[in-house]
Amino acid sequence: MRTEHLEIPVTHPVFAGHFPGHPLLPGSLLLDLILAAYGAPVAGVTSVKFHRPVLPGDTLVLTFTPAGAGSAMRFHCTRGLDTVCSGTLRLDTAAV
Repeated sequence: MRTEHLEIPVTHPVFAGHFPGHPLLPGSLLLDLILAAYGAPVAGVTSVKFHRPVLPGDTLVLTFTPAGAGSAMRFHCTRGLDTVCSGTLRLDTAAV
């Protein structure tokens, strides 16, 4: 198991256009941040579920747990006690 922290900047430009007056981090950007935090080749995203919105200034805790005999990695992203998103990455075993 590995844990990373993600700081969502209040000043990120995506918030200007992603619901002015009610800024939310788009799920696609959150998924990009998760993939970047993983830091190794990924062949795809097997599943992802967005449970709660991510807001400007949120601090998220991201946990990676191996699954599927080394061919997959589960991720779980929380803000405090709330699950923000979770899912499974299919690892690029050819790149390893």
